[in-house]
Amino acid sequence: MSAINIGQAVVLGVVEGVTEFLPVSSTGHLKISEGLMDIPVDDKSVVAFTAVIQVGAIAAVLLYFFRDIRRFATAWGRGLVNREERYHHDYKFAWWVIYATIPIVVVGLAAKPLIEGPLASLWVVAGSLIVGSGLMWLADRMGRHKRGEDDTDVKDAMLVGSSQILALLFPGFSRSGATMATGLMLGLDRVAATRLSFFLGIPSLTGAGLYELKDAMGGGVGTVPLLVGTVVSFAVAYASISWLLKFVAKHSFNAFVIYRIVIGVALFGLLGAGVLNA
Repeated sequence: MSAINIGQAVVLGVVEGVTEFLPVSSTGHLKISEGLMDIPVDDKSVVAFTAVIQVGAIAAVLLYFFRDIRRFATAWGRGLVNREERYHHDYKFAWWVIYATIPIVVVGLAAKPLIEGPLASLWVVAGSLIVGSGLMWLADRMGRHKRGEDDTDVKDAMLVGSSQILALLFPGFSRSGATMATGLMLGLDRVAATRLSFFLGIPSLTGAGLYELKDAMGGGVGTVPLLVGTVVSFAVAYASISWLLKFVAKHSFNAFVIYRIVIGVALFGLLGAGVLNA
């Protein structure tokens, strides 16, 4: 019998699609949802399932930003064969995304036992939600919001890309939250920081999903729930991306900060009361 049924897969697909790119921690919300549905959060196949359905959300990014991605890929291809093209920002940016993915790949492989073991606890999720909120609040207040996407450089990409490690090690911290906060602290405006977060998430999340595919399909999760969760996450994530870009263009991150703190405190309460099993 599958560890996750079709109904649960739909719920988790919606949760993934809504939260993957919002700075509220998709991993944290997935683990909370799994706990509420009595799904073992530390089951190897369940951990793999949550990684694989992220591919649906990434597919939404690929579709939404297709023109940008095609521009970067074209510039990168031209630069490989034409020296003059290598001075183009798009060519450099494509390489920066590749470079910035290396740290999280190395740490992800090295720390896999910890990530799937002790760090998968809901206590860690609750604490990371609250601590990450503080970082986001400070970044939004301290950031100069002066630099646009064309002003980014390799240092920005490496620092923002490396910040993904925080979310990898501490589920609940939020990959989007960590990368956006880092971008803001580097002086990027909210839209530029958000777009950079999207682009840097493509290789790392896609790689994680493909890497975990064998454990999801070969473990206790059936193929049908896996497909359902992935398709649902794609559809919901596409709408979520569109909403987020419009939101950050006119608003601060205060709403996300408050929401994360409320969820974190509530989670501590549920764990303390024994309603949820860590």
